[in-house]
Amino acid sequence: MTEVRSTLPAKALLLAYDRRKQRLTGTGQLGHLMRAAALAELMLRGYLTDDGGKAHPVSAPPGPEDSVLRYVWDQIERDPPRTWRRWVAKDRARTMELAREELVRAHVFRAEPRRVLGLFPTVRLTLRQPLVAKRLSEQVGRAVRGSQPASRVTPEVGVLAALASAGQLKLVLSGKDRKRHKARLGQLGSPVEPVVTALQRAVSAQNGAHSGG
Repeated sequence: MTEVRSTLPAKALLLAYDRRKQRLTGTGQLGHLMRAAALAELMLRGYLTDDGGKAHPVSAPPGPEDSVLRYVWDQIERDPPRTWRRWVAKDRARTMELAREELVRAHVFRAEPRRVLGLFPTVRLTLRQPLVAKRLSEQVGRAVRGSQPASRVTPEVGVLAALASAGQLKLVLSGKDRKRHKARLGQLGSPVEPVVTALQRAVSAQNGAHSGG
């Protein structure tokens, strides 16, 4: 993977792409997942830390940086302290758009503008590098279901697995998988636990609102 594609938001977007159906899945919660992936990356790199349940900026990422990470960092740096869940929920559509643009620029996706029913503008994404997405999915699967101790799993892969679970990305982990491997997923996501918890709560609240509505 190139540097652009090595970020957690980019990897999360790749995981959400159904290679057989050639489309993104889990779009209802995908914006939350993109935001959480950016927060997790910033936390893993030491640019953010947890301060009493709120995201606290430590130091700015060096430039040039991935546009998604920079976008989220700039928001946190200029605003008053807010909870992780608040940041997970903020500006999801724009964050998704930036993540998609990063992968298009890296020639991982091809974007084709089109209209639904001839009226509503949208973008069709075609995966140019299916092998990259396949290998990533296999890495995450091994991190969750493999015999290797959780402490030996690469932090980025482990965190990505925990985020995919918290974001209910069914293409990667079924509901049964999430229950069966709950303890291991907790270990994998421990470096960014506040972000994982915020994502779980945001997605659960959204699902509850939809089922109640």
